[in-house]
Amino acid sequence: MSYRICLVCMGNICRSPMAEVVLRKILDDHGLGDRVTVDSAGTGDWHRGSPMDARAAEILADHGYDGSRHRARQFLRDWYGRVDLVLAMDTDNLRALRRLAPDGADVRLFRSFDPAAPEGSEVPDPYYGEQEGFAEVLEMVEAASEGLAKYLVATLR
Repeated sequence: MSYRICLVCMGNICRSPMAEVVLRKILDDHGLGDRVTVDSAGTGDWHRGSPMDARAAEILADHGYDGSRHRARQFLRDWYGRVDLVLAMDTDNLRALRRLAPDGADVRLFRSFDPAAPEGSEVPDPYYGEQEGFAEVLEMVEAASEGLAKYLVATLR
């Protein structure tokens, strides 16, 4: 049985799918790819079925990641029954997820796993900005993914 993680942002076309792709690769690098399932979703439904934002896919490709298969989905309340850890990209989505969560659900900010990030750090939404914002998000996602992988190596032994 695998440990299941869902990464969540607003529309599931920028931050959370970038994090999904990066986290999968980093977990593979740490030997956890067969023990941890990674998924992503959005709290909103307006992009459901859409591919990843072209700018997000481009920055991933520039760094050796492939986000081409992604299709946006919406996080639903019943997912809590099949997900062990839900990670929000920002506090707005964290609040929305916690409103849906049953007692005992593990819902946190994704950057809480980045040891260099101050408490409460978010992954900012790059959607309305320029390409540099996507590059910054990738750096944050890689750092948090490394921290999460180290946490899981210690936790899932």
